[in-house]
Parts: sequence; C-alpha cells; structure tokens
Amino acid sequence: MKPLLLCLALVATGTAQAAANYGERLEGFDYPYPQQRFDFRSQGQALSMGYMDVPAAGKANGRTAVLLHGKNFCGATWDSSIKVLSEAGYRVIAVDQIGFCTSSKPRGYQFSLNQLAANTHALLAAKGIGKVTLIGHSMGGMLGIRYALSYPDAVERLLLVDPIGLEDWQAAGVPYASIDQLYQGELKTSAESIKNYQLKYYYDGQWKPEYQRWVDMQAGLYAGPGKEIVAWNQAQTSEMIFTQPVVHELQNLQVPTMLFIGGKDRTAPGANRAPKAIADTLGNYPELGKAAAKAIPQATLVEFPALGHSPQVEDPEAFHQALLKALGAR
Repeated sequence: MKPLLLCLALVATGTAQAAANYGERLEGFDYPYPQQRFDFRSQGQALSMGYMDVPAAGKANGRTAVLLHGKNFCGATWDSSIKVLSEAGYRVIAVDQIGFCTSSKPRGYQFSLNQLAANTHALLAAKGIGKVTLIGHSMGGMLGIRYALSYPDAVERLLLVDPIGLEDWQAAGVPYASIDQLYQGELKTSAESIKNYQLKYYYDGQWKPEYQRWVDMQAGLYAGPGKEIVAWNQAQTSEMIFTQPVVHELQNLQVPTMLFIGGKDRTAPGANRAPKAIADTLGNYPELGKAAAKAIPQATLVEFPALGHSPQVEDPEAFHQALLKALGAR
C-alpha cells in the first residue's frame, strides 16, 4: 500500500474506533467507580436506577453527599468531584436518574421533577440514609431545588452548580414544542451537534480535549442500539424541564443554599425556538445567579467570572477549592 493510502486508511480506522456506540443503559462506557442498582416500582413499572456509592477515603465525617447530574451528563461526569469529596470524608452517592445513562428507559412514563425527586428519595431511604448534602448541576440543580422543597428535613444543605430553571422560558416568550416535535429533533443528535452546543453555551467557544469524553458518552447513547428510546426519553425530559421551572418557588427553600455560577454560562433550553430579541435576553447567568441568591432566604453566591456552564469540568481545581471551602472542609 502506498504511504498516502496507508495514512488515510489508518486515519479512517482510528476514526471508526473512536466513534462512540453504547447500549441503551450506557453499556460499554467505563464508570469511575463500581455501579450498583436500585430496583423499584414506579407508575406500575419495574424500573432500575444505576448509582455509585463511594465510601469516605479519608477520615469519615459521618455525612453523605448526593450528586445529581445534568440533562446532558451522567453520574460519571462527577468523577473528579467524587474523589475530592470522598477524600474530604464524605460518603458519596452519584445517581443516574430514570431515563438517563445507566438507568431504565421507560417509554410510557410521566416524567416530572417531583417524580425524579421521589425516586431519589426512595433510593436513599432504602440505603438507610437520612439527611444529605445535596449537590446538583444544571438539570440536577433544578431537581435539587425540587427535592429540597419536597423533603426539606432530609437536606442538610443544598449546593447548586449552574442550575437551570432560574428563569421561566415559556413565560418569557419561548414557544412550546411538543414531545413529538422534540423527539424528531433528538433523533438528529450527533457527536458534532453535541460538541457544537456545548462549545457555544457551556465553554464560551473554548474547547479542551478532556471535554470530548463527555461528548462521546452522550453521543454513544444516541448512536447505539437503543437510540430511539434514548431520544424519546430525552424529548420527554426536555418537555419536563421547559414546563416545570423552579424560579417561582425559590423563596420557599428552607435549607442553607449555595449557588456556584459561571459568568460565561448562557444555557437557555428552547432559546433556539425563540425570536432573536427574546433569545438574546435568556441564559444570562451572572444576572440569574444574583437574582436567585436574593430570592432564596439562606443563600450564598460564588461566582466564577471566567467559566461557563460546567465549572467542575472546565476548571476542577478552582471549583473544588470553592466547594470544599463552602462545605467547611478546607
């Protein structure tokens, strides 16, 4: 084979090998810690949640940190945070919500933040865990707020990392999209579209090679044998997020809350459907963070002016330094 053809063949082979393709429950993707299962019944169905339960690596402080992932993320995305928290003495539980990642993908399921909170609460009850330190990112922050509103006695403190739901997109003028419409859009999802979205909204146009693992994780679900049900659940949960904002209830939170906000974050679900004049007003996290901190009775705001939607991924050292300081562990 001629050198040029050999080079091209190697490139093609490398590209094929690099293409992510995972099972319906993310089979084939390596999690940083052993996966466990919580089997239960919900809405008349037998379901199974995947989760990691990592003991304290340092001197145990008797506390449990529960990590809630975002919509475009999984429990695995918390890998560095799990390590840091475990070394600080926390038992750490990172859950994959129903409809996401390693958990069941039910077709006929009424997704709501209340339901996901109830599922998580059932898992913790089954593990004999009482009060927790709840840490939620993006959609996980939205879910964390709902959980703290529903089970205030079960939350010691609430830490929110660029939570969505701090504005009401529908009330702002973003048109509604049905689950069927959203499903058709989800079926077009690719590694390229995922990367482009994250590059624009999460990382202020600045890409690092280490982000690719999380693109591949998500893209592999859309490319695998369960891609139709993955896309369907993603459409259902997109509709859930759009129609269930938590911004109107922030003043009802009864637990000490800390907001970690990236100054470059511009995440605004559905903004692509809105007229430009409306879209341009959405996802202004510096303003949203300040407004949320003012609305929540016991809130503290930590800002990362140079970071975007995922500070724990973009600058783990800066984020974890702030996190441990907030927890009184440093």
